[in-house]
This record gives sequence, structure tokens and C-alpha cells, in this order.
Amino acid sequence: MRNVGPIIGVLGAAMLAGPALAQQPSIADLMQRIDALQRRVDELEGREKPTTPPVPRRARAAAAAPAPAPPVTKAPLAVPAASPAPVPTSAGGAGAPALPPPAAVAKTPATEQEAATVPGLLPPEPMGNQFEDALRSDLPGLSLRIPGTNSMVRLYGFAKLSGYADLNGRNQTDAPPPQTIPLNNSAADQQGGDFGMTGRFSRIGVDTRTATDWGTLETRIEGDFGGGAPTSSNAVFRLRQAWAELGDESFRVLIGQANSLWNEGIFETLIDATNLNQSFIRQAQIRVTGRLAPGLTGQVSLEAPDTQFTSVAGVFTPGSTFNGGASPAFNSAPDLLGRLTYRDNGFELDTRGLLREISVRTAGTAAAPPSTTLNAPGWGLAVHARLPMRWLSDAFGQDQLLGMVYYGQGIGRYFAGNTSGQDALTNLGLPGTSTGVSLDPLPTYGAIAAYRRFWTTQVRSNISYAYSRQDYPSYALAFTPGSPSATQLNRDMQQVFVNLIWSPFANVRNGVFGSGWLDVGLEYVFTRRDLFGGATAAGPAGAGFGIANRFVAAAVGRF
Repeated sequence: MRNVGPIIGVLGAAMLAGPALAQQPSIADLMQRIDALQRRVDELEGREKPTTPPVPRRARAAAAAPAPAPPVTKAPLAVPAASPAPVPTSAGGAGAPALPPPAAVAKTPATEQEAATVPGLLPPEPMGNQFEDALRSDLPGLSLRIPGTNSMVRLYGFAKLSGYADLNGRNQTDAPPPQTIPLNNSAADQQGGDFGMTGRFSRIGVDTRTATDWGTLETRIEGDFGGGAPTSSNAVFRLRQAWAELGDESFRVLIGQANSLWNEGIFETLIDATNLNQSFIRQAQIRVTGRLAPGLTGQVSLEAPDTQFTSVAGVFTPGSTFNGGASPAFNSAPDLLGRLTYRDNGFELDTRGLLREISVRTAGTAAAPPSTTLNAPGWGLAVHARLPMRWLSDAFGQDQLLGMVYYGQGIGRYFAGNTSGQDALTNLGLPGTSTGVSLDPLPTYGAIAAYRRFWTTQVRSNISYAYSRQDYPSYALAFTPGSPSATQLNRDMQQVFVNLIWSPFANVRNGVFGSGWLDVGLEYVFTRRDLFGGATAAGPAGAGFGIANRFVAAAVGRF
């Protein structure tokens, strides 16, 4: 028998030690212990090479056994190999040879079932905590355990087909921001609505999780094909998210490009646009997340800045140009964001805020007057709540009532569907302002009310109403009528959604709804915008307001 020769020899010597014999267990007990030791050695035979010649099995009858070794259990992956058992001394006392330690237990390949038992490895997060990701269900994706490691990898995504039909002006994009719908009596409005189809918002992502001494290390790379022109069938892949996060449920740190802490889709839609009062910003950041109390999570992040302002000369960002030269829009410090979220049995109360600096520097640009530096603070606050209607009556099932309100100054870029390019306005370039140049963060506020109705587990609807208002400085009335500077000054905006979604594989587990592998739905979207200055601002471009009625149909297959 391999590996047992030295052990049996020592046991025999121990049996022959006369004075110690009275202290030894009975022969029956010794045989049971030897059998247990034999089974352990048999388990190791396939992984350990013999270091001594085999001992005939009959030699065991004359040998005594040491105290039994602990039974070997199958350790889950990510647990280090079992350490050697303690080395007992022989019964003969000092000077007698000690038993050699049994061989260390080698790691065994992991099974799929063992993945959930990895100590410290957080499970895949539900794919639908934010409606920004509403098209991703709570499915875990195609995941596997990497043999011999503490890591899991998951492939997830979906294929999506969308079609739309406009009843008013021609708006050739599958992701129309409310702020740019065609104005009434404009050329696009006179052409009438048209139809389009696309699959470019299909998505794919890879997610990994590795158990470490500091908690779970999660990485994610995700993209879709929405980077090309809306009217082209040649979809262009674009990066959505690329980040790594380390920690556990009580504290973790994220670095990379991820959803902004300001993001909150609030309600479920089929359209791929950035809707009124919704934020789908993804940008580079450093984020800290901590559990402050049961159900209460706090987050703080430093995120990439992007100053955007509007003047009589147009809309400017740091990446735009002015008369062929550099842009006067300038980034000087990262944006600071914070968020508190409380969740309990389907109820959610969330508040978020941000601080930022908006900067304009004309030195080195074609903007006049030269060498002018303008700085202004931006800030914003928002609160939303999600109420499960079953709290009022079980008859409501999974229905939800949702609401959100916000107020801020200089937060235009975080509501890209409302006021993109309008963090602030400036009178830079207007006649008579060479010595009185100002930079004015744009005050903006609004609200959303929505209801999510489950007709059955597989069929649901969402209905919502959103309103927003922007207060502009009076000098904006001097912007050239019909120019982009004037026709994007939307003082009041409204939007209504109504949809019907069928998810044949949907289910409810432990009170939590999961939409399953497939969604098929139909949606109606109404949008209206009214310009600051009305028809005077629109000039020949339109009547000072725009109305859009769009129908959207979509099918989403997930993996």
C-alpha cells in the first residue's frame, strides 16, 4: 500500500513499547482507525507519488494507529487547499519517531453548483435596479466558473429590434431627445412623419467576479452598436461601460467608466431616447459605496466634467471648435456627486445631489472679448420614491407608483433630453457686452409621475407624465431668431408615455418580478416643447413650439 509503510512501521514500534501498551486503545478501535486512515490515503493516491515502498496489507494487523485524522470534506473553490494535519508524537515518548504529516489535500475542479459557495464572492447583481438598464432582466446571464481559480465570468446582453412611426414632423432618429423635436410649421413638420427600423441598440457585455482577501473584485466591459448614424444600417460599436469595483456589501470602491450617480430612469420604456427628466449619463469616475444601516446605502463619486454653455455664437463644449479654433468651454475640476438610497420590501426612497464648476476661458480662442475668464458654480438636488401598491392592498399585485422631483442650476448636461448644451448661458459676443460679460448657470426644475401596472405576470403597462421648466436670462431674447442658440431654448417641456409589454417568460420569485428572456411591446410617446420667446425666437424655423406623436414597437431577446 502506497504512503502507508512508514506509518505502519511507526505504529508497530508503538505497539511493542511495553510500558505504554496499557495506555493504547483496543485492537478493534485501532483497526477502525487504520481503516479510516487507509481510506484517506486511497483518496490521495491519484494525486501523490509514492515516496516509500509499499507495505503488505497484512502488516496492518500488528500495528497500532494514532488518533484519527479529521475527515476530508470537499472544499468549495476559492478556499485554499487543506493544511496538513498536526503531527502527533509516538506513544513511546521523547526520542520516538513522529508520524509524518499526511499529504495536503489538492484542489479539485469546481462545479457550477459550487459557485454560490465561494466565501466573499458577491452574486451577480439583478439587472434592472435602474430602468436605464430596464432592457436587461434579472437573469444571471451565461456564467461559468473558471476551473482552478476563484473567479466567475458572465456573458450577457440582448438583441433588440425597434421600429417607429411619427405622426407629425419628420424626425429621422430612433433616439429623439425631446429638446429637438421639429417645431410646428418648420420644414421637417411640413414634410410629415416617416417610419424607421433599427437593431443598433443591441447590447453585449462581459462581467467577471473574483474572490479576494479584500472582497469581490468585479470588472465589466459593455457596449452596444448605437454609435453610428440613426439612418444607417452600418451600426458602429461603442463603449458603454468599462469599470472595476472591489469590496463587499458593506464597502466597495469603483474606478472606470460607469453610470453616473445622477442616473435614474424612473420608469420603463421601449424607446432608446434620453427621455424628459431622465438621465442616462455614463462617464469616467471614482466611486465609493457603503452600507450605512440596514436598507440604507450611501455613495460618493468624483466624475468627469463637461462644461456646456450657449451664447449667441452657438452651443459649446470643450470638444467643439469656434471659428476653426479651440472652444472657450473649459473643464477645471471634476464633478462631485452623492446619493442616499433606502430600500425595504419593494419600497425605495432615493435622494441625490451634485456640485460642479462651469468655466469659460476665451484666451487663445476666437471669442471676444479676449482673455476673459468666467467661472460659475452648478448644483442640483433630486428625490424619487417607488411605492409598491401591495402595501395598500394585495389586489394591486406587483403594481408600482413612482414619482420624482428635482431642482438645480447649471445641471443641463445631466438632463441631456431637456437642455443639452445649456449648463449656462452667457452674453459673450452680444453687442454692448465687451465690459459686462456674465456667465449664468441655468435654473431648471421638473417632476415625473408614473404608474407601473401588471395586468398579469406576463403583461404589464407603464404610464407617465413629465414636466420641466428652464428660466433663461432676458438677454437670451437677443439671440438670432431661428438660430440653434434661439431654437433650443425650451422654456417649458412635457412628455407622456403609455406602453404595453408582453414578457411570456416572466415570473415572480420571492416577491421580485423578473421579465425573463423575451419582451415584445408597443408604446405611444407624446412630446411638446415651447420656446423662450415663442414665435419670435423661432423666426422662419417654426411657430415657437413643437408637438410630436410617435409610436414605437420593439422586441428584445436576452441571453
